[in-house]
Amino acid sequence: MHNNAENPAKLGGLRVVALFEGAKGMIVLLTGLGILAFIHEDVHQVAEQLVRHLHINPARHYPQIFIDAATHVTDLQLWGLALSALCYAIVRFVEAVGLWKRMPWAEWFGLLTGGMYIPVELFEVMRGMTWPKMTVLVVNLGVVGYLAYALLRSRRKAPPLLSP
Repeated sequence: MHNNAENPAKLGGLRVVALFEGAKGMIVLLTGLGILAFIHEDVHQVAEQLVRHLHINPARHYPQIFIDAATHVTDLQLWGLALSALCYAIVRFVEAVGLWKRMPWAEWFGLLTGGMYIPVELFEVMRGMTWPKMTVLVVNLGVVGYLAYALLRSRRKAPPLLSP
């Protein structure tokens, strides 16, 4: 375990990242629970109602793709999405607890799992820059950058494994 008693700034930074990861887990968990509400429902009808509620023309190309895709969604697929959301949320919660407790594996895990999305986020920004895409990229770069900095700083303070 890291000894962060001498560095309250690092502890605070890790706690902020832990809260952020926990919030992501909670959002996905709630989304997964919301998906369960559509089991045994006419998802096509729900999609049409949502498009109309948002005052989007259902005859336009993208809303029509959304409505058509909803036509083919099965209860088994909804269960699969909900289960996937649960698994993702569990991973985020485990990471959040590990970061909160200053576990070194959690810093590495956060660095790796956050870093693996950066190429995809960069690709999406290159395809067309929007504020949501840039926000996701900048926040993720901030989290990954901070975890890399925390790991490098811990490594510099650690005593050498072998003495000369």
